[in-house]
Amino acid sequence: MNPIDEVDDLLVRSGAQWRSEQPSAPEPDLERITGARPRRWVPALAAASIVAVAAVTLTVLPGKGNAPAAAPQPGPATLPAAAATPEIAQSFADGNQRTGSGDDLLVRDGSKVRVSGEVIAAPNTAPVFCPSRPVPMIGYRPGKAPAPTCPEGLKVTLKGVDVSRLTDLVTIHGVQTGRAALTGIWTGRTIAVQVQTAPIPDRDLVTPPLPCPPPKGGWPAKPSNVQDPKVAQFLDKHRDQAFGPAVYHPYGEGRTKPVVVFVGVAHGDRAAFRTAFEQVYDGNLCVAPVRLSQGDADRLSTKVAGLMNRNDLGITASYTQMDGASENVRLLVYTDSVKSALAPVGLENLRIEPAVQPVP
Repeated sequence: MNPIDEVDDLLVRSGAQWRSEQPSAPEPDLERITGARPRRWVPALAAASIVAVAAVTLTVLPGKGNAPAAAPQPGPATLPAAAATPEIAQSFADGNQRTGSGDDLLVRDGSKVRVSGEVIAAPNTAPVFCPSRPVPMIGYRPGKAPAPTCPEGLKVTLKGVDVSRLTDLVTIHGVQTGRAALTGIWTGRTIAVQVQTAPIPDRDLVTPPLPCPPPKGGWPAKPSNVQDPKVAQFLDKHRDQAFGPAVYHPYGEGRTKPVVVFVGVAHGDRAAFRTAFEQVYDGNLCVAPVRLSQGDADRLSTKVAGLMNRNDLGITASYTQMDGASENVRLLVYTDSVKSALAPVGLENLRIEPAVQPVP
């Protein structure tokens, strides 16, 4: 045995002895585990909280500098509330709530539009706007980060932007980047900037309220077996009928606080579904109608994913609304050609979330 082997053997034996002397691991706090949620997809609530137990399908654009991620690239953590006018902020909030055909979100040449987010200015090249998108989370050593770039299918050329006024302006390998809210005239993939302000703070998604009223006396604190494999097997068997589950904490999180499991029923008799589900599930239960079953959502997501490699459509991600109300599609700009491409998917079940939004 050489000296290296002796050291390895000593480390292995010492580690085994240390582990044998440690107390048994405590039982996992499932309530606390299921309460953890990404900041962007499930916002914190003051009076209640919700967490999806079933895996949420998130489809992101491959091969364009993107990687699967829990959320789009976030902006600066702190921005003053006055960074944008109330009219600008409300415009973005309204745009992100629209569903259906989305005709009021259509952008054509000559439209007045507004964007907010990253601006990249490389030497000898016109600055471009680049929308939020899922990106790899890579930690670089100081000075080793690559110059910022934007996928070719997502670039919007900017005319008249003042790079020196960008918020959080930095220069990396000669490329300047920062953030701004910009209003101007859209022509092709170009915006002639008329108004430039500080960027609009990222808006948390609004968590849908629990659709069932509490029983008389309130929701009781009692155990829930939502983690039981039999529950998952039942819901998987009924994925073409039901959506969920999602766990709500109507009175806040804590070991002594009640949890309520929500399951939506898109098709068939809700009462019959509940009766069958209660054969495998024990605990507080809310069963309510929803638009999409899990199977519906999966089929929509697959259809949208089939369009993501088309640069002309600029689709960056799709995910199912937490209450089964829609399949949400994030994209660069909603044009007539994009609408035509999405129409066969079923516009009535889609919520369009464009980065380039028309200004009334």
